[in-house]
Amino acid sequence: MSAKYKLVLRKDFSKDAPQNAKKYFAQLVNNGTVGFEELCRDIAEETAQTSADVKSCIDRLAKHIAKHVKEGRLVQAGELGSFLLAGGSGGADTIEKFDASTMMKIPKIRYIPGKELQNIRDEVTFTRVKDKTETTPGGNVDDDDRPVIE
Repeated sequence: MSAKYKLVLRKDFSKDAPQNAKKYFAQLVNNGTVGFEELCRDIAEETAQTSADVKSCIDRLAKHIAKHVKEGRLVQAGELGSFLLAGGSGGADTIEKFDASTMMKIPKIRYIPGKELQNIRDEVTFTRVKDKTETTPGGNVDDDDRPVIE
């Protein structure tokens, strides 16, 4: 599996960088979107469920994950992964000075991918996508990337 990236010129925020220094950084390129309908159809093709059954189950899954996470539970959703509430607060000098209504930060929902999803990180390779204006070492702008029909 190959993840595409492009190089973008951005300000260098490293500790010892001179003012206005810039460096090229990799930015992953989105390779399209898989809609909910397509995902449900794909799952339905591999199971004995209809697409509507799959949609219903996923809808209920999200509702029940939210319910249990809100109650402070860690929710293990099989190979999908785990969900939990994570949060913190500002500090107080004494217990009496701590005011949860003003000092608590907005909690986040933390997601920890399951093993199958974590394994993607070890399997991914990277392919650079050149910018249309980027020149080749010979000085020419890259040719059109569309296939040539002979």
